Amino acid sequence: YGSLVAMVQTDIKRLVAYSSVAHLAFVILGLFAGNAAGVNGAVLQMLNHGFSTGALFLLVGMIYERRHTRLISDYGGIAKVVPLYTFFFLYVTLSSIGMPGLNNFVGEFLVLLGAFQAKPIWGILAVLGVILSAVYMLWMVERVFFGTVQHEENKSLRDLGLREVLVLAPLCLAMLWIGLYPKPLIKMIEPSTQTFVKLIQRN
Repeated sequence: YGSLVAMVQTDIKRLVAYSSVAHLAFVILGLFAGNAAGVNGAVLQMLNHGFSTGALFLLVGMIYERRHTRLISDYGGIAKVVPLYTFFFLYVTLSSIGMPGLNNFVGEFLVLLGAFQAKPIWGILAVLGVILSAVYMLWMVERVFFGTVQHEENKSLRDLGLREVLVLAPLCLAMLWIGLYPKPLIKMIEPSTQTFVKLIQRN
């Protein structure tokens, strides 16, 4: 439901906000799976959400400061004008939709694994959510960044400065690190997960 509502948004910030609803539904699914894989994925996904969605909100704020509008229709083709901004936005978008090698993939995979172990129908429905999240995020990226520059005001947009890059770069590195080597985090999460799962199984 969160994905379908996000898909019809005309405001970039609202689209990102509704994508948060969809992502946090994965957290609930992992917890309700009631097994180690699902709960590990849920906790990891809470952390991932902070990196990915936090970075998306930062990026939306950066473009708003330049253009003073968040409407998707007010953009189009700006990749040619602000290539560095486009790179960061696309990178974080790929993280958000669970691209292998980036942080959300690990959390979503564990949640789906736990869901399939608990009740396969939950896993099947959740996979549909993953597909829809890719659809609405990539469709938004296509309308905002690619094609021809549709508005004269966008031709003079300023690209990211050094301070903005220094804010975004650590978040992007963290997304890559979690995506490629999540073992230390999962090892930290595991003891609490085992305690939680035992309580569920006892009741």
